[in-house]
Amino acid sequence: MEWLWIVTLIVGLAVGGAVMYFVGHKRGYEERKQVAEAAISSAEEEARRIVSEAEKDAESKRKEIVLEGKEEIHRLRSENDKEIRERRNEINKQEKRVQQREEHLNKKIEQAEKKLEQVNARMKQADDKFAEAEELKRCQLEIMEKISGLTAEQAKEQLMNALEEELVHEKALKIKEYEQQTKDEAEKKAQNIISLAIQRCASDYVAESTVSVVPLPNDEMKGRIIGREGRNIRTLEQVTGVDIIIDDTPEAITLSSFNPIRREVARIAMMRLISDGRIHPARIEETVDKANREIEAIIKEEGEHAMLEANVMGLHPELVKLLGRLRYRTSYGQNVLKHSLEVSMIAGAMASELGVDPAPARRAGLLHDIGKALDYEMEGSHVDIGVDMARKYRESEPIVHAIAAHHGGVESVSIIDCLVQAADAVSAARPGARRENVESYIKRLQRLEEIAKEFGGVSESYAIQAGREVRVIVKPDAISDDDMPFLAREICKKIENELDYPGQIKVNVIRESRASEYAK
Repeated sequence: MEWLWIVTLIVGLAVGGAVMYFVGHKRGYEERKQVAEAAISSAEEEARRIVSEAEKDAESKRKEIVLEGKEEIHRLRSENDKEIRERRNEINKQEKRVQQREEHLNKKIEQAEKKLEQVNARMKQADDKFAEAEELKRCQLEIMEKISGLTAEQAKEQLMNALEEELVHEKALKIKEYEQQTKDEAEKKAQNIISLAIQRCASDYVAESTVSVVPLPNDEMKGRIIGREGRNIRTLEQVTGVDIIIDDTPEAITLSSFNPIRREVARIAMMRLISDGRIHPARIEETVDKANREIEAIIKEEGEHAMLEANVMGLHPELVKLLGRLRYRTSYGQNVLKHSLEVSMIAGAMASELGVDPAPARRAGLLHDIGKALDYEMEGSHVDIGVDMARKYRESEPIVHAIAAHHGGVESVSIIDCLVQAADAVSAARPGARRENVESYIKRLQRLEEIAKEFGGVSESYAIQAGREVRVIVKPDAISDDDMPFLAREICKKIENELDYPGQIKVNVIRESRASEYAK
């Protein structure tokens, strides 16, 4: 506190000096001296008093600070002790839990060791019994070999040969009998049901391709479509998403795209631009936009028309739009919307003939190929996409399963599944329903004949009836009459595993023995 005393002293001296100077001017030197001494004495007294009070205040402050420090140390010690006690309690609890788990684990290990000992004992008993059984079997075989004079292998071979000779003929006869009986009954019933179904279904057929040809009034129009530096054709391709092919074909251009709806939009827009004559980027965008709106309206109208024609009600609006999109989708040249209507009608007719509610069959038949409306936009097969769309728009589980099973991807569990499969095959395999190019057609016929010739004993094979029948001529000395059903079945299995074909293929095995003699 020395600094406070020094400051006070300096202040007092300054005050005294000032007083002395003032008094010296008024009353003279003596008087000024007396006054200065008195002022200095008073200032010293005041300085001592201030220093004393400051020391007292400083001491009290020091005591307060020390007291606060002791209290803070006491508080920190209390908190630290409390935290240490809590951590000790937590550690004790964890130790108890670990100890309990160890005891529980030791009990389980003891139980497992006891069970292992029991299993080992039982395994040993089983091994002993198995060894006894093997010894007994060996003794019996030795006795039987002594009695019969044949070894076990010789006896087994004789028995198998005898049984095989007896069973081959009986199996062939039974197979022929059951196959003929089943074929006769199934053929009569199937002919009746399918003939009635096809009789009721009189759908027209139009073959479509994956490209569209737009006629032009003259070849000068090609230049206007291309535009200056190709700006018109670039705009057309950009806004429609199709490839425009302008070649040497007189008075025609070709529109190519995997998306049939885009191709149709481009065709309509192109026809309007040609008839209007004003071809520039702004007009192209306006015309394509109008064509898009028109196609959307046509899609909705086609979907509603298909729903009414198939007598299927209550479809979700999005499913109705997807049905309308099938109007521009083809499969092997067959229009998918018309194919779906055929399948719906045939499945409903067959369900009626079988005494089953036709409504679910018609609904499943109409929606079975709904995935083809999006298969060029989404990943996955049209079956998987169709199942997802049907579930998304809350179709019933029997309808969803019929869509999943119509190509045999999953097992059929209801009569609706079987009806949709049969109707799909009838619609796709009827004459004229689907196009097939000449090259793939010839390759399929050649492969049919090659598959039949791969089997031993086959002399010649001929694919006839446009690949619907294969006639296999066998060598009489290599294939017997009893072997013919087995050969036909094996050929059918190989054809099913290696070829893709619509409908069914008949395998006809022919065996002929001839005796010739000449009269001289």
